[in-house]
Amino acid sequence: MKKLIFSLLIIFSISASAQRNAPSLNAPSNWFNLSYAIDNVYGVGTERTFRDLVKLQKADTVIVCILDSGVDYDHEDLKSVMWHNPGEIAGNGIDDDKNGYVDDIYGWNFLGNKNGENVANDNLEIVRLLRPLIKKYNGQNATTITAIQKAEYENFIALKSVYDIKYSETQQSLDGLNGFKRALDKIKKEIKLQRGVDTVMFSDFVAYVAPPENIKLYGALKKIFKDESVFTEVHVQILAGANQLQSTLDFMLNMDYDPRSIIGDNYDDVNDRNYGNADIKGPDCLHGTHVAGIVAANRNNNLGINGVSSFVKIMGVRVVPNGDERDKDVANGIRYAVDNGARIINMSFGKAYSYNKGVVDAAVKYAERKGVLIVHAAGNDNKDNDKGNNFPNAIFEDGTVATNWIEVGALSWKDGKQMVAPFSNYGQTRVDVFAPGVDINSCKVGGGYLNESGTSMASPVCAGCCAFLMVYNPSLTPAKIKEIIMQSSDKSVAKKKVIRPGEMKKKVKFATLCASHGIVDLYAAFQLAGQKK
Repeated sequence: MKKLIFSLLIIFSISASAQRNAPSLNAPSNWFNLSYAIDNVYGVGTERTFRDLVKLQKADTVIVCILDSGVDYDHEDLKSVMWHNPGEIAGNGIDDDKNGYVDDIYGWNFLGNKNGENVANDNLEIVRLLRPLIKKYNGQNATTITAIQKAEYENFIALKSVYDIKYSETQQSLDGLNGFKRALDKIKKEIKLQRGVDTVMFSDFVAYVAPPENIKLYGALKKIFKDESVFTEVHVQILAGANQLQSTLDFMLNMDYDPRSIIGDNYDDVNDRNYGNADIKGPDCLHGTHVAGIVAANRNNNLGINGVSSFVKIMGVRVVPNGDERDKDVANGIRYAVDNGARIINMSFGKAYSYNKGVVDAAVKYAERKGVLIVHAAGNDNKDNDKGNNFPNAIFEDGTVATNWIEVGALSWKDGKQMVAPFSNYGQTRVDVFAPGVDINSCKVGGGYLNESGTSMASPVCAGCCAFLMVYNPSLTPAKIKEIIMQSSDKSVAKKKVIRPGEMKKKVKFATLCASHGIVDLYAAFQLAGQKK
């Protein structure tokens, strides 16, 4: 019974997600580009800005690097806005521009090798940190270690405790989903017999007359399957959830799995930068493709969606696998983007631990010196970033702070107390501003479009706004762009009482959730930028 109850709790969570996607609760079309003043939804005001403020038909082109899982450069809404390396000849197997990367036409993939093989799955960072410590301290205790080893041993114990809990919770969740699926399959089998059907539709489920032994289970299911859309969506999400949990156990949390040998670099040499291949699509570039579309999907082709900014070229740099990104790859990705002309780098990823924060800090400082802005997603753990770690971040190991970094939380399209995305991280000091990040429609791999939610979506909305400002104000520095975004943010929400992410009933003033006290407002930012030239 306990397993069944746990299973139902998981499904109630899935059901809530499914209900958010029900037709009656859909977000307004293109909402992230709309404005509260005109459309009564807290988008960033892109359409209003283009209509009322933009007079120039031509402007400087800004290269935005999507440091992510890859980008589908053949997508109908992206192929015309992809960056093409002007110094490289496609497919000739020669490093024509002598930048150290062969045939890097659209960008670079740091998760592959020269033979075209790619890493799809990788560990969580905690596994990579624990692996050498387990070899060193397994079987030991506080009485068998030396005084010099004490701090490292205590770190090992702390990491091992977190890992063990996460592994156990993942296994329990998978068992719960599988248990629920078995119970659901049992009910569906009985419905087929009772109703004389081969496929169980929602109408069959509603008409089912449960025998005494199934009344409680059926009653619980009826609370979940409230309408046909939820009935359909939950089935899809059960399968997806089970697959994701199994993948987490097989790869992310698997101490015996380490795919780095595929790449063939000297992993311990942080100055080793010339590895990888030109395949920026990789095995799964959905995330990066969606992010790229938000920034710059073609606004003038009468297809699909409108990105935030025109006159942008998208550079794809692949550093994010299914698992935690590695600091070395992130650092090299930043350096590649800077050296090849990117003015903005969007980083929609994060993790709780860092294997080598110093190497990423050095790359961020390099970008800072070269005048490149970094826009980063705050994370989806509904936690206070002021009180916990979320890597990478703007705080260097020496305590100084990057001036070229904007940290972005996610906003919902709903007004009132639900306006902050329930999953979004926040922080009155470490999160700078909020931007649309729920039910954002953008590009998917192979063509077409889909809605996704996350601070991963909010970050490129902000990055697109920053690109917009740079396009029309090319002399603005990253620090000045950040200042404009912060100062011009819509602070009319500052005193609004909103549900703090992670807490069902706790309401706080919006101003307590980010440093700017506001929401990205391109309309106001564009006007302010004109005054800051």
